[in-house]
Amino acid sequence: MALNAMVQQMPLREPLLTVEDVAQRLNVTKDWVWDHSSRKAPYLPVIRMSDGVLRYRLSEVEEFVNERERLSSLRRKRR
Repeated sequence: MALNAMVQQMPLREPLLTVEDVAQRLNVTKDWVWDHSSRKAPYLPVIRMSDGVLRYRLSEVEEFVNERERLSSLRRKRR
C-alpha cells in the first residue's frame, strides 16, 4: 500500500499545542506552563519532544482544567 493511501486511512488526530497556546488557554504565563510541565510528576499532561520541546493535546489540557474545577468545588463543599 502506498504511503499516501495509508495516511489517508489514518484517523485525524487533534493538533498538538505549544507552551504559548496552553499559556493563553489557561490565562497563565509561559513560565507557569514550563514549571508545571517539567516536574518529575508534571501537573499538566505533556508530550516531551526532542531538545526540550513540549507539546500538549487540547483534550488533555481540558481534562486538566475540568479536574482542577472538580477538586476546587469539592474543597468548597467541605468548608
